[in-house]
Amino acid sequence: MSDSVRRLIGVLGGMGPMATIDFMAKVVALTPASCDQEHLPLIVHQVPQIPDRTRAIMAGSDAPLAPMLAGLRTLARAGAEFAVIPCNTAHHWYAQLSQLQQLPLLHIAEAVRQELIFRELHGKQVALMATRGTHLAGVYSGRLGPGFEPLLGGGQDVQQLVDVSIAAVKAGKLAQATHAAVEAADRLLSAGAEVLILGCTELPVALANTAIQSRCIDSTLALARLCVKEGMRHDTEARRLTLEH
Repeated sequence: MSDSVRRLIGVLGGMGPMATIDFMAKVVALTPASCDQEHLPLIVHQVPQIPDRTRAIMAGSDAPLAPMLAGLRTLARAGAEFAVIPCNTAHHWYAQLSQLQQLPLLHIAEAVRQELIFRELHGKQVALMATRGTHLAGVYSGRLGPGFEPLLGGGQDVQQLVDVSIAAVKAGKLAQATHAAVEAADRLLSAGAEVLILGCTELPVALANTAIQSRCIDSTLALARLCVKEGMRHDTEARRLTLEH
């Protein structure tokens, strides 16, 4: 495998910084490799100054769009062949980002859909833990397929706990983040949910190494799995073209 070709992957990160690092670690862990050279190449635009996505959605603003476009164009100039955005809420602008720049973009909800199928979870009652912006924007609406439409999140009490957890991860307060996320997850499971979609990339950080993790679909892990699949998808064809030239 050491002489095989890997596609250069662009990562539009910084939303938030710890979630981006978690995503990169999962790409490395999922890549079948026995040495450095067999891993997937990543080029990362880690610029946390992109305006808050949820605040923008709640205000009806497109403030994050221009800096996200600039980041993707930077990745394209650096040679990335496709890109991913390890932030669920940012996918509110997925269509515009796809239309206004050249890099193909993977969609995090499609990655989650594939993860649900991979885990054979058809027919399970699914709940979505996410930012208010992701819920309001309908990032997951209609994208999971029959039998996978998520619950809306369990009401304001649960949403407040999710908000606290996400903010705590961004602030580096992981004990507080874990406590709030576990409480929110417990309430959703008690209300009848069988599977929890962690539809914010801070939540897998908050719930890492907890007992509740086995009941969750980690959107970061799902995106990393799809990223690895796409990064290696043209491996054989790319190698043939390289040898011909």
